[in-house]
Amino acid sequence: MVLFFDKGVSTEKVWFYQLNLARNLGKGQPLSETDLAEFVELQKMKTDSTNSWSIDVKNVDQNTFDLSVKNPNKNDEMVLREPKEILGEMNKLDSESNKILNNIKKII
Repeated sequence: MVLFFDKGVSTEKVWFYQLNLARNLGKGQPLSETDLAEFVELQKMKTDSTNSWSIDVKNVDQNTFDLSVKNPNKNDEMVLREPKEILGEMNKLDSESNKILNNIKKII
């Protein structure tokens, strides 16, 4: 994470940038200027894009000042079902399996 502050000015917005690379970084594949080109361009005006976004500082927890925010432009999260729904489906599948097994036993 990189933080920039403007001297003498109250922070009103926090600008985030998420670096998305199509490769893993390491000794053999270090971070390059090309990797940071979009960041360098967007940070000049703190422009919002699919990889950058802003939030009002008043929306940051004022007790912890936790800045670990998820990119609101990327919705790749899987929606999880409620445990009751999962258990209901498991019971239904168990019931169907038992019916099939009973039919097989009748045939044998």
